[in-house]
Amino acid sequence: MARDKQDDLLLDDELAAAFLTEDEPEMAPTVTTSTTTTTTTTEEEYDAVPGQLAVDVYETEDRLVVKARTAGVNKSDLDVSIADGVLTISGTLSSGDDTAATQWHIQECYWGEFSRTLVLPTAVKEDEVEAVLKDGVLTVSFGKVKQEQAKKIQIQ
Repeated sequence: MARDKQDDLLLDDELAAAFLTEDEPEMAPTVTTSTTTTTTTTEEEYDAVPGQLAVDVYETEDRLVVKARTAGVNKSDLDVSIADGVLTISGTLSSGDDTAATQWHIQECYWGEFSRTLVLPTAVKEDEVEAVLKDGVLTVSFGKVKQEQAKKIQIQ
């Protein structure tokens, strides 16, 4: 089967799968083709804006679970905190020692600081939390606060 030249291009969503850019710098030139939009940003602009960690949030019967892909991040480089139902996950993704590089040909991976703050969608027991980093996935799990069912009020 013949490959189309555009098969080699990654969609914006695929590039942002692990780390999303919270705010694109203003005034970045944009190049548009019929199917792809590319924004050109300088290295200084990328350094000024931390990456935003992509997360999955779901509930089980008794837990609220937040998962984030943090492959390549050491446990000591992660900070997870919660206050008043707001969860913050931040850290640093180090590229290792690439100081000997004299010319980059492709640089698509995000390296540097990242952060994600989100309001949890349901009430949780903040003191019943478990955070596990396994195989590059950070899983933060909370016990949910049971919400009482509305009580029927008898009208007399």
